[in-house]
Amino acid sequence: MILFFLVTAFVLIIYVVLLIYYRNGWNQLSDFQPATINPGPATYLTVIIPARNEALHLPALLDSIDRQTYSKKNFEVLLIDDHSTDDTAAIASAYSFVTCLSLKDFVGDAGINSYKKKAIEIGIQNSRGKLIITTDADCMVPEKWLETIAAFYEEKKPAFIVMPVSVNCSARPIEIFQALDFMSLQGITAAAVHKKAHSMCNGANLAYSRNAFEAVAGFKGIDAIASGDDMLLLHKIALQYPNDIHYLRSKNVIVQTAAVNTIKDFLNQRIRWASKAGKYDDKTIFLVLLIVYLLNVLLLILPLVSMAGGCWRVAGYSLVLIAFKTIAELIFLYPVAKFFGKQQLLWTFPLAQPFHIVYTVIAGWLGQFGSYQWKERKVK
Repeated sequence: MILFFLVTAFVLIIYVVLLIYYRNGWNQLSDFQPATINPGPATYLTVIIPARNEALHLPALLDSIDRQTYSKKNFEVLLIDDHSTDDTAAIASAYSFVTCLSLKDFVGDAGINSYKKKAIEIGIQNSRGKLIITTDADCMVPEKWLETIAAFYEEKKPAFIVMPVSVNCSARPIEIFQALDFMSLQGITAAAVHKKAHSMCNGANLAYSRNAFEAVAGFKGIDAIASGDDMLLLHKIALQYPNDIHYLRSKNVIVQTAAVNTIKDFLNQRIRWASKAGKYDDKTIFLVLLIVYLLNVLLLILPLVSMAGGCWRVAGYSLVLIAFKTIAELIFLYPVAKFFGKQQLLWTFPLAQPFHIVYTVIAGWLGQFGSYQWKERKVK
């Protein structure tokens, strides 16, 4: 039992070193400010929104895009309706600046495994933008979103831009938990991209040049994988443009995404994310995910096995390890929470730790060996 404890402590030390690395990467980033004041960027942008049964959320997103400070003559919005059975298409078509395309018109009723990738691909084929920007239909964007992205693109000339996303949460525990968990992932994402390590991203707020997308043949080779329209594409582009992947840190581009409402929906979402773990060509990210998963498995099993075996002292030590993990994560999270304006949520973080450990173990396992329900579709 002592050996089990020592192995857990060793993995925890590796994890804490990773957190120090990520915190350092986050702190090295500075908020983007355009180098010069000029009449404004003029790059023509295409915003692509894949949507399926999003009538409830879509008006908020399109209203926020309508309020953009970037001139409408310099961007287009394409919404690709993915076989919706509600009023998604009708709502989109009511906005004069939105072009609504039906995925069914391009693929018919043929079964494919990645509808979202196909929707984005069709959007790009029918777009005019030099820079492609993607977001999700359940999001809202700030007024200077496009203006800031265009200015960053014109100054840095990146092939791929990763940007911040925040969960818009209420006081419900499940939503606060999502906001904390997601904020942690966002901090790691920013640090990893800045360090040019195992780059991560989220499809709710991405931009990439049309040239880069076409140069890597888009989603070819990853189009059979249900998820991964964001990270798997990022890794394809990073192989060809290793020095042209940038993180845009600015409060002007923080996209707010809706929290899911139930534990079942939350687990389905995280299982979907975990399902990509074995698909990355960059094995460093798989190694990091393995370390995180192994630590959580050990921290879940160690106290249970210790108590079952009557080793109460080891069970007590395991709680100390969990407390140490919590403190290390809080130290990492504080500057990230400050950027997102969510410091007030951190007091709930220790309470969420046991649930975080359990869900990580469940979602990680089912992501590799189970199936999940997404957009009323069962995916293996």
